[in-house]
Amino acid sequence: MTTVRAPRLEKITPANLEAALALRVHPEQEFAVDPVAHSLAEAYVRPGKAWPRVIVDDGRVVGFVMAFLDFHWRDDGTDIRSGLWRLNIAADEQGRGYGRFAVNAVAEELRRRGTNTLHVTWHPGEHGPEDFYLTLGFEKTAEKVDDEHVGLLRL
Repeated sequence: MTTVRAPRLEKITPANLEAALALRVHPEQEFAVDPVAHSLAEAYVRPGKAWPRVIVDDGRVVGFVMAFLDFHWRDDGTDIRSGLWRLNIAADEQGRGYGRFAVNAVAEELRRRGTNTLHVTWHPGEHGPEDFYLTLGFEKTAEKVDDEHVGLLRL
């Protein structure tokens, strides 16, 4: 009997760090997402606010996802949000459902923490992730952060 294994999220460890750092999205998508090394540096300087994980399937690191938790969206502390900060799926692993899996896993983690909305921002553009997020049920809001659109998923 063959055992079917589902993708899973794992914490970043010495054992998977190099594979995480080696992840590369399609070159035309690089404008839309920072490299994993940048994300891990941000997680390091924001302990407790960043939730970085690798996406593993059949022993392979196929992607990286990082959530933000109870983040002060505005400098005055009046708007605290949680959501999806980064999503990097390896170029040769795209189209296999790993992005959807990662967003659903972040949504489940936020629900577990008592959050009822998941926020995300994205760069607009031909090779950007807008269609992907809208397909998953995110609503595009009128809000922008710098040049990025803000989306909201009700959990």
